[in-house]
Amino acid sequence: MSTITIRKAFAQDEEAIWDIFHRVIQSADTYAFYPDTQKQYALKYWTQQGTTAYVAAIDRKVVGTFCIRENRPGLGSHVANASYMVHPDFHGQGVGRKMGEESLKIAADNGYKAMQFNFVVSTNEPAVKLWKSLGFKIIGTTPEGFYHKDKGYVDSYIMWKKLEG
Repeated sequence: MSTITIRKAFAQDEEAIWDIFHRVIQSADTYAFYPDTQKQYALKYWTQQGTTAYVAAIDRKVVGTFCIRENRPGLGSHVANASYMVHPDFHGQGVGRKMGEESLKIAADNGYKAMQFNFVVSTNEPAVKLWKSLGFKIIGTTPEGFYHKDKGYVDSYIMWKKLEG
C-alpha cells in the first residue's frame, strides 16, 4: 500500500481540489451542495478566510482534501469544524481515515478543545462508521435534514468529539 501524505493546500492544488469536490457532489448523496455548484463558489467555501485547507496525496497525486475552521466565531471558536472529501477512485484505501486522524491532531495542536461536524448524512454509512471509530458521538439528529437523490428525505447528524491536549 502506498503512503498517504497530508499537507496544507497550495494555490496550485485548486484544480485537484475542484476535481475531487466536483466528483463528490455529483452523487448527490453525501453533501448538501447542489451537483451543479460552480467551481468559484466551491473553492471559495473550501479556502475562505479563517479556513485552512489540506490535501492528502499518494505518490504526489492529490486524492483527498479537508478543511478546518472554527465551528462558530467568538465564544464558540474553541470548537473546530471540518469537512472532508476523498476522490471516488480512492475510496476504501484509508485516505479518509488518515485525513480524519491528522485533522484531529492539527485541531488539537491549534488549541481547539473539540471538533464538531454539523451535517453528516445518516445514509453515508462509511463516514458515520469512520467518525464513530475515531471517537465521535452523534449528539443530535435533524429529521429529514437532507434530500438524498435516491432515498428522498433522510436524517442528518451532528457529531462531536472532545480533543486531547
